[in-house]
Amino acid sequence: MAKNTICLWYDKDAEAAARFYAETFPDSAVHAVHRAPGDYPSGKEGDVLTVEFTVAGVACLGLNGGPAFKHNEAFSFQIATDDQEETDRYWNAIVGNGGQESACGWCKDRWGVSWQITPRVLTEALAAGGAEAKRAFEAMMHMTKIDVAQIEAARRG
Repeated sequence: MAKNTICLWYDKDAEAAARFYAETFPDSAVHAVHRAPGDYPSGKEGDVLTVEFTVAGVACLGLNGGPAFKHNEAFSFQIATDDQEETDRYWNAIVGNGGQESACGWCKDRWGVSWQITPRVLTEALAAGGAEAKRAFEAMMHMTKIDVAQIEAARRG
């Protein structure tokens, strides 16, 4: 296990979530599934308790802790994409698998985890500052999934 690991609390589907992420994103994998050695408040002995996995190279631990805590936008994975095809592929995988769209490149998977599917062209435009950043930002503010061609047009003015 990595020295620093993101722990994500799930009601009961940590393994399904980890397997979905591993199938969807490169440099992602499920490394270990650990079962509860005894009964606990939201499960029984033998139930999946934790899942060790990586998402795009980031070490994570899924904890099946029960319904007490829900995911929210205070935490999100940000996935940098190189073009519209890659943006569409990740967006459609998350939203099309029971997730939901949000605004400005954000969406949620079916477990409630927030994702920012962010084309590099947007990040670069915002980093450029000045009028270019303002135009790209204003264009982004009207989008759900980011449209690379519109961001590129906004950058050019």
